[in-house]
Amino acid sequence: MVDEAVRGGRRRGMTLAVAVAVALVLTALCAPPADAADPANASATRGVLRIALEGTYPPFNFRDPKSGHLTGYDVDVARDLARRLKRQPQFVLIEWSAILPALSAGRVDVAVSQVIISPEREKAFDFSAPYLYSQFQLIVRKNERTNYRTLADLRGRKLGVRQGSVCEQKARAVGEIEVKSYPAVPENLQDLAFGRIDAVLDDGLHVNYLVRHTQLPLKAGARVGNGERVGIAMRKGQPQFQHALDQALNEARADGTLRTLSLKWFGVGASRTPPPR
Repeated sequence: MVDEAVRGGRRRGMTLAVAVAVALVLTALCAPPADAADPANASATRGVLRIALEGTYPPFNFRDPKSGHLTGYDVDVARDLARRLKRQPQFVLIEWSAILPALSAGRVDVAVSQVIISPEREKAFDFSAPYLYSQFQLIVRKNERTNYRTLADLRGRKLGVRQGSVCEQKARAVGEIEVKSYPAVPENLQDLAFGRIDAVLDDGLHVNYLVRHTQLPLKAGARVGNGERVGIAMRKGQPQFQHALDQALNEARADGTLRTLSLKWFGVGASRTPPPR
């Protein structure tokens, strides 16, 4: 009786041990590898890098009016990085306010669309090292007599901004400014020209381009705030991919590619930290 009980206990113990071992093997086989969600690994299989951009934001990313092809600073930078990563760039055009949600949902691997690095965005996304530095600037009507030098000067006035942008966040933080957000740029410039708003706040490099190319009676206003850093946004938890992007950007900065592209599109070198004013 005792021997049978011992043997039975041993059999049950061996059965349990085998079951545990089998479960561990199955878990190891079914579990995804450490960086399975990392686009660097996923893209290695697909051979592409899915890049979100707006496509209507010159000179950063837009369609050439003659050829219809995507072009601009962001587009050139993204293509160069994809080449260095040995990936085929696949551009996905998304309205600005939906770019970061699309990135979060996994529809794209990165956002290369003049995404400013802000503390709020860093809570939700990881960023590459900055590949561009800029500053916010106002646009006003050519016949504007009021001298808006800071955002505080616009209290009690109407200010146009891009929907979901850092410009919008900063304008709303001032308080007492009637902030009107727009999904795209042309609408806010038209409203400004027709007097529906008093000023537009946008990226300084973009303002320079708009003022030179618009047919509307507008001019560049004051630069406001401090310099801003622009980086490539990606989902959190992808250290290998983030390192690969930073390495590619560092190479592009070291060999002069970023400076060349900056001079090509903006006429100034904006790819390095600006000197203190």
